[in-house]
Amino acid sequence: MSDITNAFAIASGAVLGALSRFYLTEWSKIKFGTQFPYATFVINLTGCLAMGFFFTISTAITGYPTELDLLIRTGFLGSYTTFSTYGFDTLTLWRSKQTGATIFYWAGSAFLGLVAVILGVAIAKLFV
Repeated sequence: MSDITNAFAIASGAVLGALSRFYLTEWSKIKFGTQFPYATFVINLTGCLAMGFFFTISTAITGYPTELDLLIRTGFLGSYTTFSTYGFDTLTLWRSKQTGATIFYWAGSAFLGLVAVILGVAIAKLFV
């Protein structure tokens, strides 16, 4: 398989994932309001479910096309939600018995992610 085929598979999946996220978010705002981030919550959970499902399928089927894996897991799920990759990476660390790294990655990503958002807001306020 060529780099161009891989890039096309990833890009195709990414477009579909981003559009799915956008339209689910807009529908959720109309249906449930904006008091709670329902769409993000559901998108993150369904993305994690899909990541686990497709990883298991791709490793269990001999000859599973790499392009399909790139389209679904890297492209679609990568733009639909990166939280699915966060969940998968946490599981991978856990399974490799790297307890300290697992806890640091799991809790650190959430905590430091929030700190980074707050810092980003503060930096942006210097410019506006």
